[in-house]
Parts: sequence; C-alpha cells; structure tokens
Amino acid sequence: MSKNDIILEIEDKKELYAYQVKDIDKIFDRLDNAPNNYHLLYQLPTGGGKTVIFSEIVRRYLSKNDKKVVVLTHRIELCKQTSKMLKGFGVKNKIINSNIKELPDQEEYPCFVAMVETLKNRLNDEKLLIDNVGLVIIDEAHYNSFRKLLKSFKNSFILGVTATPLSSNIKLPMYQNYSELIVGDTIQTLIDQGFLAKATTYSYDVGLTSLKVGINGDYTVKSSDDLYMNMIMQEKLLHAYTEKSLGKKTLIFNNGINTSLYVYDTFKEAGFPIKHLDNTTSNDDRKDILAWFKKTPDAILTSVGILTTGFDEPTVETIILNRATKSLTLYFQMIGRGSRKLPNKSEFSIIDLGNNALRFGLWNEPVDWQHIFKNPEYYLENLRDDAEIEKNFNYQMPEAVREIFKNSTNISFDVEEEFKIITKQNLRSKVVMDKSIDQHASMCVDNADELYEARMLSKLLFDDIESRVKQFINCLGKTSKNYREWLIDDYKQKLSLAIGKKFRDKINL
Repeated sequence: MSKNDIILEIEDKKELYAYQVKDIDKIFDRLDNAPNNYHLLYQLPTGGGKTVIFSEIVRRYLSKNDKKVVVLTHRIELCKQTSKMLKGFGVKNKIINSNIKELPDQEEYPCFVAMVETLKNRLNDEKLLIDNVGLVIIDEAHYNSFRKLLKSFKNSFILGVTATPLSSNIKLPMYQNYSELIVGDTIQTLIDQGFLAKATTYSYDVGLTSLKVGINGDYTVKSSDDLYMNMIMQEKLLHAYTEKSLGKKTLIFNNGINTSLYVYDTFKEAGFPIKHLDNTTSNDDRKDILAWFKKTPDAILTSVGILTTGFDEPTVETIILNRATKSLTLYFQMIGRGSRKLPNKSEFSIIDLGNNALRFGLWNEPVDWQHIFKNPEYYLENLRDDAEIEKNFNYQMPEAVREIFKNSTNISFDVEEEFKIITKQNLRSKVVMDKSIDQHASMCVDNADELYEARMLSKLLFDDIESRVKQFINCLGKTSKNYREWLIDDYKQKLSLAIGKKFRDKINL
C-alpha cells in the first residue's frame, strides 16, 4: 500500500487556525525526535478543536510514515464523530466496533478508530491483531480505561489528548503513563481571539454539608438527590432560571436521575418547554429529544451525565449546574457544552447551584496544568472544602418559604450577637443554639394547625439551620467536620422535641 493510496481526496477540510498549527508543530517535534515509544500528553480546552488537531496529525503522520495509526475513544458517539472528521481530512479509516471480530482487510486501512473496551476485548481474544502501528492517539485521555491497552502498543508513540490533564482516578496519576505535557492556549486566550464564547457566571449559595463523598471521590447520587430534590432547591433552581435564563436554550446538569425527573416535573408544571434525558433513554427517544432541543429556541433539557462528552449543540445559551462536583474535569466538561461560538452567539451564561465556581475558580480563570499534571495529589488536597466555602454565606430565606411562615413576624436570628451576650453572662455556649431552636420551633407551631404539619415545616428550615450552626462554629473556633455534622443532627432532633412541647402548650392554652 503506497502513501498515495492511504490519503483520500480531501473534501470540506477544516480550516486550521494559527494556535492549532503551532501546537501541531510542537507535537511533531516530539514525534520526529523522541523515541518510538514516547508517551506525550496534549491539553487544549473544550471547543479548541482537539479532534481537528489530531485528525491533521494523523493525516500528516501517514503522509510521512509507512506505519498505521489507532485512535481510541471511550464512547461509540465519539468513535463515529472521530471517523467522520478523519475522513474530512482525507484519512481512510475503519471503526472497530462490537461487530468486528477479525480484520482480514486491515491492509486496506491506514487508520483504525476504536472504543477502548472493544479493542481490549478483541486483543484479549487474540483474534484481532493490528500490525505495524506507529502512532496511538487516546482521546479524553484523563479516563483510565486506556491503561489496559498500553502493553499492546509497547513500540508505538502514544499521544494522549484531553482538556483536563487530571486523572479520573487519583490512585492512577497521569504522570505515571506520560513523560511530558504540552499545554495549548488558555480558555481566556481563545475567548479573546474570538474562538470561544464569553461566559457570565451567576452563583447561588447552596449549603452542601449534607452531601456525602463516595469511593470515587465525588458526591454520592443519593445524598445529592436528597438535597436537590427538596422544595427549597427546586424553588431556587426555578427562580435562578426565570431570573437569568428565561427564554434561552438551557442545558441543566444533575447528579441523579431522580433529581432530573423532579426538575422536569417542576418546569413542566410551571409551563416551560422541557425534556429529560439520561443513560436509560432509548436511542430513538434520545435522537428525537436532541432534534427537538436543536430546533426549539427556548428549549430546556435536564440531563444526568450523558451529555458531558460526545455532545455538541452550539446553540446552547445557558448551562445550569444543578449539582455540586469535586471533579475538575466534569466541571469543565459541563460548562464546555455552552462555550461554542456562532455568528449570532458570542456569550453564554453559567448558573452555578453547587458552589463549583467557588471550589475551582471561574471557568475562564487561568489554570496551572503543568503543576496539576506533576502534582495532582497536592492540587486535590488543597481544593477549598465545603465548610470553608460556606463560612461566609449569608442565608436569605426564599420568598416562597417566607410566605409559608407568614404568621411569624420575626424570622432572623443573630448568632454572633447572641454569642457575645451569653459570653458576657458566663453561660454555656450551647445556650445560643437553644435560643435558636426555640425560635425555629415557634415559627413552625405558629404556622401549622397540626403537630405533623409543624414538624414537616421544620424541613423547610434545614438551610437556615445549617447556616446558623456554621455561624455558631465560627464563634467557637476550629472544630472537626464530625462535630459540625453532629451539631446539625442534634439541632434537628431537639427542634422536633421543642415543636412537640410548644404544640402541646398551644393546645392546652
């Protein structure tokens, strides 16, 4: 097979921009001068054109070398998109999917595109062997599934490509598999040059102390559902949308399917055009929903995880993070869905309902990727925790909740002032919490006709309770997280008892 046979006639080839050419030249400097088995990692923000860049790299590599290229992705949608892009660059390629058991025609193709798991299974079966591979490109390289395949390409140049060179598993840092990181232009630079849309972030304070962290290092779905499905958070989400995104095409990211379904019901009840999508949605339904989303100017799509990669709808005008995450990669992936620029779209909005911008910084702020690549443990250990973030929050009761407690003339409680008073009187510090509990109990009893109703009302005060406990802890000084959590649980139990006592007193009057 000659070099002329492997490069097809190029149709509708993507234009390469100066920053892309600059990075391609850097990568080829390593390809031409480093050992054959060198492992190189390349970072470029979402929307910067990573697929365009590595498609040109494949084209140029094949024109100069009599070796083959394998491109690995982690999702079937990305396989198809990548194959199509490569063809646009004139690269004849074949997708290796679950239907491909053998490759008797492999000499006809210079390039193969495969899902990591599929290729791993075929290689393990020893029924499929790709000969003479000189270059392996790993898309979304921060995922760890590709590690299983490295031993099959011991003599190949490995090029990993990602927007966030931070491993999805802290126990398997990327510096273990890559010798070097090349960093592309920053998000702000791409905005300034007109390649990405400018973002405006609107943050709404959310108490996250009830969230639990799972074994994967991120907040669990169950604890997220418990928080984001409650009436206060649903009201806060609806308020944020109507205040900052009314009439705009909006993509809402949630942590759990149950939360997303609640969001769907909330917006549907309010009369807004919305649909729900998750990984259990059938392929036909998914196509119909995405087609509706594309053509409907004010469409709202609430989803879970599935649209973070392999999805590109440039007309999205608002991204709502209706969840908290400890994953820097996920943070950038979600926001990146709105960063595409169009002739009639130069800006988009981010509505943050998970304190994510306070945890990671604004989307367009500079990030020291070299430091993160070399010292991922240090970076993760020094992320701002929820207690530190929420220390300066000033809780404001939502209008809808205030209306429910309309019989109470006073709903405020100055923890710091009360702490000063009891300190001067040489009383125990817990007296402050006792006074706060008494006020909350009165609010619940004054606005309910039944004891059960009064206790149900107390659930609407959980954000206020967390805010007061945090202020109380700040007065005490340094305390452990376990103690903070115990204080909140103890407060809620005592509030329930206080409501019962006040209600009995009310009946006996």
